[in-house]
Amino acid sequence: MPAENDATSIDLNSDLGESFGAWRLGDDAAMFALVSSANVACGFHAGDPVTMLASARLAAAHGVALGAHPGYRDLAGFGRRALDTSPAEIAAELLAQLGALDGVARAARTRVRYVKAHGALYHRLATDESAAHAFVEAVAAFDPALTVLGQPSGAIVRAADAAGLRYAREAFVDRGYVADGSLVPRGEPGAVVDDPAAASDRALEIAETGGITADDGSRVELGADSLCLHGDTPGAVAIARAVRAALEQAGFEIEAFA
Repeated sequence: MPAENDATSIDLNSDLGESFGAWRLGDDAAMFALVSSANVACGFHAGDPVTMLASARLAAAHGVALGAHPGYRDLAGFGRRALDTSPAEIAAELLAQLGALDGVARAARTRVRYVKAHGALYHRLATDESAAHAFVEAVAAFDPALTVLGQPSGAIVRAADAAGLRYAREAFVDRGYVADGSLVPRGEPGAVVDDPAAASDRALEIAETGGITADDGSRVELGADSLCLHGDTPGAVAIARAVRAALEQAGFEIEAFA
């Protein structure tokens, strides 16, 4: 059973629904059977109406909490390029993405339950107070019952608290951390963890102790409500299977936070 953390349940979330047109990314059918929450692309950084509807149907079939995964309008850069989008544009584009996913979700007999920003927008919301408040206020205007999923600390946490929205903290089991709690930049050594055993060890460390060992050996406190597995990580399905099995063997129930 869990040793240092009183919690006996943990959420597993994954970025899914990121195929676009003829381009296929990841094995969504397999991943939806392994996670408890799915962050589904809403058409701006990835995804399209057909993919969104298929994702909503998979979420409904597997009892997975459906989350909106809005990003910058950046299909070419997969939403990972920092754009000089104004807070007002961030809010309006978020509303458009939420409306699109929730519309197809209703047709699939489910609903959007939470919101998690994607890529460069996700990282911006940790430090940009104006952008964070615009993002959260748009979520609240759309549906104040929605939960915001994001980084353990920063501007987005303060904005959600100010707006009275529920906030869930996440940690990444397939990404490396640096001492300040941010992620090792993609492209640098240790940025992506694609070994199932290593990812499982990291998931257990976070779930049982509330933190993770950074790349310099220091301790990073995370207090995560949810563990994230990227659907586009090489071997994502094998990683998800190993992580889920390790957590369940340690006594954790895999349960959606939303």
